[in-house]
Amino acid sequence: MINIKSKMKSFLYTVFLLILSVAGFSQQFSSVTRPNTPPKLVVGIVVDQMRYDYLMRYWSKFSENGFRRLVKGGLNCENAHYNYVPTYTGPGHASVYAGTTPAYHGIVANDWYSREEKKMVYCSEDLSVSAVGGNVLSGMMSPKRLMSSNISDELRLAYQKKSKVIGIAIKDRGAILPAGHMPDAAYWFDGKSSGNWMTSTYYMTDLPQWVKDFNAKGKAQEYLSKPWETLLPIESYTESTPDETAYEGLFKNETKPVFPHNLPEIAKLSGVGLLAATPFGNSLTCEFAMEAITGEKLGQDEYPDLLAVSFSSTDYVGHQFGTNAIETEDTYLRLDRNLADFMAFLDKNVGQKDYLIFLTADHGGAYNTTYMNDNRIPAGNYRLDSLKAGLGRFLKPFYGDSIITTITNDQVYFNKERMKKFYVNAKELEEKSIEFLMSQAGVTGVLNGYDIANQDYTEILNKKIKNGFLPARSGDLVVKYAPGWLEYGKTGTTHGSYYNYDTHVPMLWYGWKIPAGTISEYRRITDIAPTLSFILNIPLPNASTGEPIQAILQH
Repeated sequence: MINIKSKMKSFLYTVFLLILSVAGFSQQFSSVTRPNTPPKLVVGIVVDQMRYDYLMRYWSKFSENGFRRLVKGGLNCENAHYNYVPTYTGPGHASVYAGTTPAYHGIVANDWYSREEKKMVYCSEDLSVSAVGGNVLSGMMSPKRLMSSNISDELRLAYQKKSKVIGIAIKDRGAILPAGHMPDAAYWFDGKSSGNWMTSTYYMTDLPQWVKDFNAKGKAQEYLSKPWETLLPIESYTESTPDETAYEGLFKNETKPVFPHNLPEIAKLSGVGLLAATPFGNSLTCEFAMEAITGEKLGQDEYPDLLAVSFSSTDYVGHQFGTNAIETEDTYLRLDRNLADFMAFLDKNVGQKDYLIFLTADHGGAYNTTYMNDNRIPAGNYRLDSLKAGLGRFLKPFYGDSIITTITNDQVYFNKERMKKFYVNAKELEEKSIEFLMSQAGVTGVLNGYDIANQDYTEILNKKIKNGFLPARSGDLVVKYAPGWLEYGKTGTTHGSYYNYDTHVPMLWYGWKIPAGTISEYRRITDIAPTLSFILNIPLPNASTGEPIQAILQH
């Protein structure tokens, strides 16, 4: 009897603990469950070629209402990185919004060699559509090469197309890939002729009246009608190298890369497309984005909308002048003021509690190689056309001419038809090619496509290669280069590698119910889309591999 009572007490105690456990779990669960009240408007901002350290470097000269407002009033994920290679504009924009890497969304580069089409193809090109409101060649664009859904698609699907999605960028790929497969619109800048905002027949057959009205103002020409002076006194730009250095490129009609830049004279040779390579391309983008919010009544009903804005001019300026130039600093200081104006507009027209902003970049940028060498840091330049010619000469005694189709994005594409015709042993060809490639300056390794596709790499750099590799679109060999080695000229800079200067970018969250603070844990750029999925209460993009950010969802 005593034994039975003892067992009964033990049983009841166990049940009691279980009830407490369940209650505790329920309490914990309720603490991370958010009310079903998503923001009325999500604004995704991608700053093209923005390294994370720019936030800190230019901090003292930022206004209180631009980048500082985002950092102080929102959540700063200060250790956010791209987890694949190549780090280019097309893959970057696709990855942010798809929540996955090129291995799954298919945008493996800005341009790649299509074995099926037997030519180089562009990530946004679509010869089946035509221009609306701009240059004929600039209009043959759509998201057809994007293989997965993205957050924009899932938003439209979840709310039966009642949610609006708009993509805006100077670059067509910066507008098209974030907007996804089924947006209301994507608009990009016609830098080839008119200086207008344009689209393609993939989206519509005629521009909305609000776009026509904006274009009629001739804003691009207005911005190019006066010189580019520094925003602040030039002697105050102490975060940059002197105004005249050997590391900076020249505009047409210039003999020195110095302020002031006479835009009216330069435009006589460069045309209206010059605007993209100045900070005023960002200003034009900001103005158009605000006009889109008004014209499309974004954030004004019960269905959440999404506006994807990419500021492209920072990339053009970075490529020409490098990461240390006064021109680059001035471009970011002006962008800071653009962001301040934009957020003030959102406060007034949407309401701070009803909009959510995330700001990131599509990639970073490397230091100029000559600058690095002058400061006794190893770096170097290489050229893919020279590499192709050298490899071709090396292989010619064994396989004759044309065994290589192309080398692009640091990847070697072999001529499969020729290999088949002459019964070339693929493994032998790879081994001979690797022997040559490993002898080249700056090369630290070579991976073959079969191993990339079939091995589960643990080494971080090899894993980044795998994450960016899609057998149907990628090459047969991938060449790895040492830190600081760039496929570029002697002035300016570029990007594309798996090193920190190309992968470490801002990830800022602001508005709605975003908590203020900073987290230093490693976050992947692919974490943005799944976080948005939970905020918006919609399905994850169908190929998403990222993880939602708990610091956001727990509030």
